[in-house]
Amino acid sequence: MVRNMRSLPPPLLLLFLPLVFAVLFSQMSSVRVLGLNYTKYRHVSSLRLARIQKHLANINKPPVFTIQSPDGDIIDCVHKRKQPALDHPLLKNHKIQRVAPERPKLKKMKEEVRSDRLKNNNSRGGAWQTWHQAAEKCPKGTVPIRRSTEHDVLRANSLYDFGKKRRRDLPLARRANAPDVVTGNGHEHAIAYTGTSEEVYGARATINVWDPSIEVVNEFSLSQIWVLSGSFDGSDLNSIEAGWQVSPELYGDSRPRLFTYWTSDAYQATGCYNLLCSGFVQTNSRIAIGASISPVSSYSGSQFDISILIWKDPKLGNWWMGFGENTLVGYWPAELFTHLADRATMVEWGGEVVNSRANGGHTSTQMGSGHFAEDGFGKASYFRNLEIVDSDNSLTSVRDISTLAENTNCYNIQSSYSNEWGTHFYYGGPGNNPRCP
Repeated sequence: MVRNMRSLPPPLLLLFLPLVFAVLFSQMSSVRVLGLNYTKYRHVSSLRLARIQKHLANINKPPVFTIQSPDGDIIDCVHKRKQPALDHPLLKNHKIQRVAPERPKLKKMKEEVRSDRLKNNNSRGGAWQTWHQAAEKCPKGTVPIRRSTEHDVLRANSLYDFGKKRRRDLPLARRANAPDVVTGNGHEHAIAYTGTSEEVYGARATINVWDPSIEVVNEFSLSQIWVLSGSFDGSDLNSIEAGWQVSPELYGDSRPRLFTYWTSDAYQATGCYNLLCSGFVQTNSRIAIGASISPVSSYSGSQFDISILIWKDPKLGNWWMGFGENTLVGYWPAELFTHLADRATMVEWGGEVVNSRANGGHTSTQMGSGHFAEDGFGKASYFRNLEIVDSDNSLTSVRDISTLAENTNCYNIQSSYSNEWGTHFYYGGPGNNPRCP
């Protein structure tokens, strides 16, 4: 029998009060997913809380409709003309592009190969988004935006850092053979990349989706495409990025999520993840950037992947993002960039983790599936059908790529070519292990 506390005698009520407050405090102060506590216990001043609430009011636009996702996310359906992108000072007079961009042309042979591949391989499928399980849709004329919370901001180092990649603490010590990889800053990679002298107008790949484990809250594991231009040793690097990531600090859980990023000044002051600042213009009512991806791949089981295409509209110059085979998500307006306003000069595909050495040794944060490249299909994560968009707005398979992994005892990469998968590679690893102390 459950007793109402109001009916308890005063002495017993006093005994229960500390327990009640303890339970309430723990529920308000922490978020637990897969046994990990991702929210720091710390005092928040009223002034800081007011600043956070003001910032959230700027990025969480008033919704027309709200959807509660099974994974705990709140998806706001915001009128497309009210979305955060249009707050950017460079986009004050920007009109949302209504005419669909000219899609990159596909060679007939390539289309036939893709069709056969999808029909004949039942063990692999496309991943979708968890919030669709709610069986509700955003109304026409709105775009779905994952609502940010106070806890999301409090997990960041500061309000300024919220939604941004951290600025490099050390001077840019870039390798000549992989200009975007910065050594010595705690970031480790396993990537494939093109040469730096090419004229590139976009890139595409299909990326295997997993849920790698993360050791500590301020580390992440991601798998993405980078489209780059500018000085790799200066402060004017332009980058457009998209893929999936697991980031407890950013999202408060360990689920893989679709993400985007952009910068026009080498990650200094411009750009952000997803729609956490103004810039990226969303046009699709079914894809929520920052929302979790479901289902995910399992070891020796079913494999799921997502296809991402980034390309420059040859007519209006905006950089568009495509998801799956035919879905347009939105675009980065040309006004946001300097070098990318013209073209890209390099593309990278692959994985990245943060190694903070929180416990003195190498992190056990996994990349990809958490298994090394040589384990192959169903065990190691993959990127397949690597393609670039040329000046003729045509997709061509990449043949001449280089690969790099800073520490192959922790994470590695192996590339290959086949008729079905084109240029592809397996990559990843467990991080800390006897050969990676």
